[in-house]
Amino acid sequence: SMGVSFSNITALAPMVRVGTLPMRLLALDYGADVVYCEELIDIKMAQCQRVENEVLQTVDFVAPDDRVMFRTCERERDRVVFQMGTADPDRALTVAKLVEKDVAAVDVNMGCPKEYSTKGGMGAALLSDPDKIEAILRKLVAGVSVPVTCKIRILPSLEETISLVQRIQKTGVTAVAVHGRFKEERPRHPVHCDYIQAVAQAVSIPIIANGGSLDLVKTNTDIEEFRKATGASSVMLARAAMWNPSVFSSQGLLPVETVMEEYLKYAIRYDNNAFNTKYCLCQMLRDKVESPLGKQVQAAQTNAEISEAYGLQEFYQQTQDQLQARRDALQSDSQPDRPVMDGDYPPQITPKMFLLEWSRKEKLEQPLYETVQRSQDRSFQSTVTVAEKKYRSTLWEKSKKFAEQAAAIVCLRVLGIPEGRIGEEDSADIQQETETSETLVVSGNQSSCCVETGV
Repeated sequence: SMGVSFSNITALAPMVRVGTLPMRLLALDYGADVVYCEELIDIKMAQCQRVENEVLQTVDFVAPDDRVMFRTCERERDRVVFQMGTADPDRALTVAKLVEKDVAAVDVNMGCPKEYSTKGGMGAALLSDPDKIEAILRKLVAGVSVPVTCKIRILPSLEETISLVQRIQKTGVTAVAVHGRFKEERPRHPVHCDYIQAVAQAVSIPIIANGGSLDLVKTNTDIEEFRKATGASSVMLARAAMWNPSVFSSQGLLPVETVMEEYLKYAIRYDNNAFNTKYCLCQMLRDKVESPLGKQVQAAQTNAEISEAYGLQEFYQQTQDQLQARRDALQSDSQPDRPVMDGDYPPQITPKMFLLEWSRKEKLEQPLYETVQRSQDRSFQSTVTVAEKKYRSTLWEKSKKFAEQAAAIVCLRVLGIPEGRIGEEDSADIQQETETSETLVVSGNQSSCCVETGV
């Protein structure tokens, strides 16, 4: 790919809770050139594992509590800018290196005045620490292969603002987005186009003008006007795009009803968190949020229920069937010689469930799973701790879920607990299979050696 350009583009601004995958894809469909994800905090991201989700055909960055912090896909790889909140050069680099193969560029948020961003010295708090800004940006520019950008707010005086942006330019960043409001100003205050213009004239890198949604940009033709008024190379839209992302379309605005349906289809297709889906739809509903449709959306608890509100039940069901078919296909593709996970487990009765029930009966702490992923083929191995002993399968699995089930099976077999397969009682091959799948039992006392048992 040619890589991303920041000259003469229109971008979807980073917006917390709004800029998740469905909104970004929709903005691209309507004509945005570049899309920024919502600001993600470096501490949270640094704990994530990168997981290739073969069912959804996405790349997911998954937190230890299994929440997907950032989900992306091939369609946006040359267009999506990963925005982080950070106040620490080393941690910023750790996160940038984690995501750099999957995104078009990395951006540091230096403009958000909300407490969420500023409390750790991030966001707009950085504006008063230019040395820190410089350290973070230099480290990123030197350390990653993709372009680095940042987004700032204007400072109290024009001189300060210009000197900050000139200093930022020296770090080697590719572009700077300038939100034409002071730190204490809110969206209801008019944007200072003159400041953005002065900054654009003072540096040679592209300046991306932001802050026009209040009164300057209502339609696609206004984007060009805003570009001219600010003298900026590019334009970035936040609220105008949140209310109706078809503002990016040169064909003119589409009815918000159509846009909401297209949004919801992406949310279903990419298994977006239902509360996030709901939030974005409510932003688009705006003053209609108390309408019958709005009330139905607000009451919904799942993507399935939101689909009903929009009459998309059939689309929802078809999508679930497709995803399930892909899941099944992937399962049967995974190595056929693996005895462990091919059994017919009755629905909802998994080895993990059996082990959990047994632990409860025995009044033990609940089983604790620790999973590692190896880089060469991204497969998983899990160790389960039960009654202070550790158990793990020597086989590596396709997914974290399978790895945990495999560990549970090993533990059940070592402890001699039935593992809930259908027709288990009369099945002789279980015995033979148990002898062939070698089992690793690590005793609770770490200093003792590992015992290989052919159970």
